[in-house]
Amino acid sequence: MALLPLLLTAASAPPTVEVSITGLRNAKGQILVCLTTNPKAFPDCSKDKASVRMAVKTADAGDFLIHAPAVGTYAIAVVHDENGNNKMDVAIFLPKEGFGFSRNPAITVGPPSFKSASFAVTGDMRQSIKMKYML
Repeated sequence: MALLPLLLTAASAPPTVEVSITGLRNAKGQILVCLTTNPKAFPDCSKDKASVRMAVKTADAGDFLIHAPAVGTYAIAVVHDENGNNKMDVAIFLPKEGFGFSRNPAITVGPPSFKSASFAVTGDMRQSIKMKYML
């Protein structure tokens, strides 16, 4: 009977999303990561208090884990913060630093919609994100 509490704890553990980022143009700075369920807060998680935000060393961007708060529909946005100032730098409305999104949607003008970058998290899973650079 002592095994039952362990099984219940394991079954209720929040899911993790293993993320791998490819296409970094250098190893400078850090990767800013945003995981949100709120379409209105995507891709800028600062408007979502329930979002998961973290910074990952660029050297660790090949594989890292994000702990999702619960099962649900999420989207991930990442920024290659090359100068380590904790924000995306822009020049005349174009990002000077790299960016990427879950499901790697096509980028035209502006960020993709939440719907095009979102994915269902029902348990542990994996997302591969390819960085894009405009300048």
